[in-house]
Amino acid sequence: MLNQKLKLNTKVFNRDVEKVSTRQGFGEGLLQIGVSNENVVALSADLKESTKVDLFAEKFPDRYIELGVAEQNLASVASGIASMGKIPFIASYGIFNPGRNWEQIRTTICYNNQPVKIIGSHTGLSVGQDGGSHQMLEDIALTRSIPNMVVISPCDSIEAKKATIACAKTKDPTYIRLARNNTPIITTADTPFEIGKAGLVFVPEIGLAHVGIIATGTILYKAIMAAHELEKKGIKVKVLNLSTIKPLDTEAIISLARETRAIVTAEDHQIAGGMGSAVSECIAQEYPIPIEFVGVDDEFGQSGIPEELEKHYGIDTESIIKRVEKVLKRKTAK
Repeated sequence: MLNQKLKLNTKVFNRDVEKVSTRQGFGEGLLQIGVSNENVVALSADLKESTKVDLFAEKFPDRYIELGVAEQNLASVASGIASMGKIPFIASYGIFNPGRNWEQIRTTICYNNQPVKIIGSHTGLSVGQDGGSHQMLEDIALTRSIPNMVVISPCDSIEAKKATIACAKTKDPTYIRLARNNTPIITTADTPFEIGKAGLVFVPEIGLAHVGIIATGTILYKAIMAAHELEKKGIKVKVLNLSTIKPLDTEAIISLARETRAIVTAEDHQIAGGMGSAVSECIAQEYPIPIEFVGVDDEFGQSGIPEELEKHYGIDTESIIKRVEKVLKRKTAK
């Protein structure tokens, strides 16, 4: 059942659950902090409408900078602005930011530990018909490997808004990963959010869980649906929303691992180097147990409707269920 302590959206299991894109939540959050903090500035690389920076740009035209199609400049200019006491948010598609300008992010922002907030929209298979060239499936691996970087992957538009507001209050270089398409609202305005903290969104009604699912980003909804279906089969599941991938909430991960002794990770990203890799590194060091991964397995994407792509690449609800059943067999065999 949903963890009522987190005050989640009670309509999650309804077919007509409201759907809003995480990029929309970011745009609303940026506008809100722009009103309260005059040091917040926004920069874009000719994609302000697509990334929802236009909400901020229309309200604060003097605090918006259009760089054009020049993502390397986007990062370097932002670093310079940050060194003068401002809080820059730089936004583009994830394939370009951090994809195209990774070296500038590494050297001018993170090496100098400047509080630039990097926004990568249109990530994962959600880009759909735009195809493999634009489906950014490697951004978590790229960003979490850089020292000083904070990496956040919100589960819905409300959490994206909260993450945007929260990161503006820190001095850390931060990457926020966003999706293009509308996705179900899981949280509410009252759901707690803190950078670096994970939350259990689905728990058994009674007793201990047989398996733990750790999900990040909008795939969390599919993890909850999988847990709901598994519950009908008598399989008790806990689902952990790991919205902050770096710094990792190791305490929450190890606690879940100790209780269940079987973990499945789920993400709309390459398995290699992604959230699942971060979780497995933690578990391997602290409490080795069977673990299975739901993600894109060393392939590029292709054009298609997001739901079709998710099924093809094995990151849909049914795929999560199959991985849970597999890891439980490994747990029993062990």
